[in-house]
Amino acid sequence: MHTRDRSPRGAREQIIHLAAKLMAEEHIDDFGTAKRKAVRRLGLPEGKNLPGNDEIETALREYRNIFSPNHSHVLLVLRQRALEAMRLFAEFKPYLVGSVLSGLAGPHSDINLVIYSDDAKAVEIRCLNQGIDYRVESPPSGHTTLSFYVDGSLVRLSVRSENDERQGARGATEPMERARLSQLEAMLLESTAST
Repeated sequence: MHTRDRSPRGAREQIIHLAAKLMAEEHIDDFGTAKRKAVRRLGLPEGKNLPGNDEIETALREYRNIFSPNHSHVLLVLRQRALEAMRLFAEFKPYLVGSVLSGLAGPHSDINLVIYSDDAKAVEIRCLNQGIDYRVESPPSGHTTLSFYVDGSLVRLSVRSENDERQGARGATEPMERARLSQLEAMLLESTAST
């Protein structure tokens, strides 16, 4: 008979692995959401001692290595689409951020770009001039975010103030991992050379 390990360590391991599975199979992009769902599904009390995002990230990578053998191809396609989107806004020096950059993206993940500009309207005008069918979102962060599709993948382009970029390296408790267009091109060259 199979019993669940209810010790704190056993419960933590169960949360880690179920959260990773939920992120992979249910296309959840937020670690906090995945952890809370895992706790509820396991019938565990909601506590403060939840596993860290890094632990779930490691488990997610392991899960994808075992159950998604084509994950590297999915990631390559998403990064190529990100590159295409970044080229549309090259004059604004966009950054790629999020799961497509970190390698945690799944087939349904959106592509997240950041532009630092004090003129969000100029970015919208660029969309209009390029014939990009976009919509403006107002996420909880308060940053203007434009969303549009590139070859079937949703791209979310967050426009943040130039001051945010200057403050980013110094003021953030956890600096955002990000890559410029040239850095993404180098990543793609490296990944295609190794296949």
